[in-house]
Amino acid sequence: MARPLDIDAYINDFSAEFQQALQEVRAAIKKAVPEAEEVISYGLPAFKWKGMLVWFGAHTNHIGLYPRGSAIDAFKKELASYHTAKGSVQFPFSKSMPVALIRRIVLFRMKENEENFFLKMKGIGPHSELRARKNKAQ
Repeated sequence: MARPLDIDAYINDFSAEFQQALQEVRAAIKKAVPEAEEVISYGLPAFKWKGMLVWFGAHTNHIGLYPRGSAIDAFKKELASYHTAKGSVQFPFSKSMPVALIRRIVLFRMKENEENFFLKMKGIGPHSELRARKNKAQ
């Protein structure tokens, strides 16, 4: 598959079954954060809002959602019936897409981005000391 230019192009490269599942995930994300920007990142559909929110993509037997490790940890109990890794979860095609859960995960990520954005604007955050040193050196 050639690198898609946008989410529509990514989705249209798949069969109808895959397209339906991908559109369900996309709609769940858009419903959670309507103002989020659709992008292609690392060759996958993704959404940005004050930073990257989530990525998603189709695989042979599942839809992968990549909301970062913090979201996987926060929803560990709700994700127990799915295969998870450090920053990803697999939603198999054999089950219906858990759109309500996906929305909650995206809202969690939105709140994280909001907090990180606020801290960054205040100059406090995980990289603020590095930025301060860089600015001082200039």
